Amino acid sequence: MDLSVIVPTFNEGPNVAELVRRTTDAMAGRVIEVIFVDDSTDDTPDVIRTVAASAQIPVRLIHRDDPVGGLGGAVVEGIKAAASDRCVVMDGDLQHPPEVIAELLARAEQGDVDVVVASRYIAGGTSDGLANAVRTAVSRASTLLTKAMFPKKLHNCSDPMTGFFLVDRRALEVETLQPRGFKILLEILARKQMRIAEVPFSFAARFAGESKASFSQGMRFLLQLTMLRFGRMSAFALVGGLGALANLAIMWALQMVGVQYIVAAVIASVVTIVANFLALEYLVFADMRAESGLMRHRFIKSFTFNGIEAIVRIPVIWVLVSQAHIQSVLAAALTLIAAFVVRFVFHALVVYAPKKSRVGKAVRAIEPLEDEVTA
Repeated sequence: MDLSVIVPTFNEGPNVAELVRRTTDAMAGRVIEVIFVDDSTDDTPDVIRTVAASAQIPVRLIHRDDPVGGLGGAVVEGIKAAASDRCVVMDGDLQHPPEVIAELLARAEQGDVDVVVASRYIAGGTSDGLANAVRTAVSRASTLLTKAMFPKKLHNCSDPMTGFFLVDRRALEVETLQPRGFKILLEILARKQMRIAEVPFSFAARFAGESKASFSQGMRFLLQLTMLRFGRMSAFALVGGLGALANLAIMWALQMVGVQYIVAAVIASVVTIVANFLALEYLVFADMRAESGLMRHRFIKSFTFNGIEAIVRIPVIWVLVSQAHIQSVLAAALTLIAAFVVRFVFHALVVYAPKKSRVGKAVRAIEPLEDEVTA
């Protein structure tokens, strides 16, 4: 068996026959199977059985009456049941074109990677199939936040949120996976050292049915992300919180001795920018310093970004004080809170980003999951 194609489904009956037909055509000459892991509440299981009876390739059905772990749990169930060690995971709505499966397998057969990611965000890929501009923006923002939380592990992965990828089961410790929703690739990449490659694909419009994306799915994603990466972000928040308190205390103290509030805000910002950088350097991102260049370069990046952020933030304080009549220290506090996420993303993805590999080195090992409490 060259490949097992795992398709988690929930009420996707109208897509099944077309998916099997296109997969069969795309993988002609290969020995493959399709495994539908189905959590449907409609007639999708019966549709799958009907299609399987006349399919030219083996089509298997695993129907789960108790869908533990959601879509991610379905994928894990399929990986465990697969006849091949090489498993492609894809959605059942045909937004993941079956024709790309051959490219994923060809790349995996070069033998130097554990995971091949079908990416919307590298040259040749597109996300045109997303329903609207809002979903596109949410997808991009979620990807940035995820990469910021795992800057080393996902450094060479442009699309960790994709549901379309090939994984070699022999590289997994399946029992350690704890799927909490629909972003199973993130779970896989975060929990074990992996070698990653990517191929581009164009995210297509749905063939039939309606999108399963929802607010609750978004909340599950945030929970999954927080559980996987709680350590580093909590440390960043602690340093940022202490820095914000120091900023406010310095600003208040300077005003008490007669310094005008704008001047006080500038001085407080400069002092806390330097202090925060040292705390990030030796506490939050200490494990990433060796791979991210010289300390002075990191300081220049950090100081420049925070300086620009302060230049933007201080006029906002002026507007809040003079126009909205908010007390100056409270106004400063509001702007510091708003800046937190932007600062975290910038430092994780830019200041402490690993230096790029030498030209021609296409695959980079991904570091093991750091301790969830102390990383």
